[in-house]
Amino acid sequence: MPGLIRELATPASVGFFFNTMFNVVDTWYAGRFSTEALAALSLTFPVFFILVAMGNGFSTGTTALVGNALGSNDRRVAALTASQGIVLSLMVTVVVIIVGYFSSPYMYRFLGAENTYLQLCLDYIYVILAGCGFVFVFYMLNGILNSQGDTHSFRDYLIVASIANIILDPILMYGWLGLPAMGVKGIALATVIAQGGGAIFLGRRAWRTGLLHRSEGARWTPDRRVLKDIFNQGLPAGMNMMSVALGIFVITYFLSEFGQNVVAAFGAATRIEQIVLLPALGLNVAALSLASQNSGAKRYDRVRELVRVSMRYGAFITGLGGLLLFFGGEFLMGLFTTDASVIEIGSHYLRIAAFLEFSYVVLFLNTSILQGLKKPAFALWIGVYRQLIMPIGFFWLATRVLGFELDGIWWGIFCINWSAAAVSVFYARRMVAKMEREGGQ
Repeated sequence: MPGLIRELATPASVGFFFNTMFNVVDTWYAGRFSTEALAALSLTFPVFFILVAMGNGFSTGTTALVGNALGSNDRRVAALTASQGIVLSLMVTVVVIIVGYFSSPYMYRFLGAENTYLQLCLDYIYVILAGCGFVFVFYMLNGILNSQGDTHSFRDYLIVASIANIILDPILMYGWLGLPAMGVKGIALATVIAQGGGAIFLGRRAWRTGLLHRSEGARWTPDRRVLKDIFNQGLPAGMNMMSVALGIFVITYFLSEFGQNVVAAFGAATRIEQIVLLPALGLNVAALSLASQNSGAKRYDRVRELVRVSMRYGAFITGLGGLLLFFGGEFLMGLFTTDASVIEIGSHYLRIAAFLEFSYVVLFLNTSILQGLKKPAFALWIGVYRQLIMPIGFFWLATRVLGFELDGIWWGIFCINWSAAAVSVFYARRMVAKMEREGGQ
C-alpha cells in the first residue's frame, strides 16, 4: 500500500503544483500590474473556483463509478460511464455559460466592486466563462484516467502548460509581439488556451485506454440512467467544492469591510497556502482511486491501511509546510506585492495558517475515502457546515459583536476547519466498519 500511494500521489502532487501555478502566476502578474488588479483577481477567484468545483466534482463521481466497475471486472459498464461523463460535462457547459454571463455583474456588485474595480472583474471572468467547456472536459478526462491509476498524464500536460502560461501572461497582458494590450483579459485568455490544450492532450490519452471506444461499450448519446448515476455520485462532491467557493464569498464579504488591501492580502496568502498543500493533495487522488477499486473488490482491510499510511504522509508534509508559513510568510507575501500593508496583513494570517494545514489533509483525505466507497453525501454536508453555516455565524459574532476585527476571521477559519476534520475522522471510520460488517473481508 505505501508503494501504491506514492506511485499515484507523487505525479498527482506534481500535477497539482503546476495546476496551481496557473493561479499563482496570474496573481503575481496582476500584482505587478496594480493593487486594484490583484484585488480583482482575488474577487474573481471564487467564481473561477466554482467552475473548477463543478468540473472536478463530476469528475470525482465518474472516477468512483468507473473505478468500482473496473474493480468488479465489468469493463463495458466502465466504458459506458466514462463516455457519459463527457456527455454530462458538455451539457453542464451550456448551463454555466448562460447563468454566468447574466449573474456575474450582480455578484461582484454584492461583494463591493464598482467602477474600474468591477470592470476588471468582469473583463477576467467573461473570458474564463467563454472557455469553461475546456475546464469541464479537462477534469472529466482526468477523472477517467485517474480511475485506471493514471496520474502521470495530468502531471505531464500541466508541466508544459504552466511554462506556456508564464510566457503567454505578459505577452497578452502587455501586448508584446505586436499583439494588443489586453490587461486582465490577457491573463484569462492565457488560462483558457492552456485548458484547451489540456482537453486535447488528455483526450488522446483517454482514447488510448479503450474506454471511450464504442466497441468497448461507450455511448455518445445521452443515457438518462447513467447520467443520473454520475450526477448523484458527483453532485455532492461538486457541491462540496462549490461550498468552498461560496465560503470564499462569505469570507470576502466580511473582509471587504476592512478594505481592498485586506482582500488583496487574503487572495495572495491563499495562493501561498495552496502551494504548501500541493504535495498532500496528491494523497486525495490516490485515496479516491485506491478506495474505489478496493471497495469494488470488497477489500475494506486495505481501505483502512490506505487511511493510516496516507495520514502519516500528510502529517509529515504539512509539518514542513507549516514551518515555511510561520517563519517565511513575510518573504513569501513579498513575492506577490510590494505594498507593505498587504504584506503585513497576509503574513500575519499565514502564521495562523501554519497550524491549520494538517486539518485540510485530514478532512480531504477522509472525504476522498468516502467518495471512493460511493458514500458522497458526507462531502456536501460537511462543506455546508464548514463553508456556510459556521462562517456566517462565527464571523458575524467575532467581528460585529465581540469586536475582534480581522483576527476574529482568521481564528474563525482555524476553529471551523479543525472541527470539520474531527467530524470527518469519526464518520469515515464508522462507514468503513459498517460496510465491512455488511459483507467485506
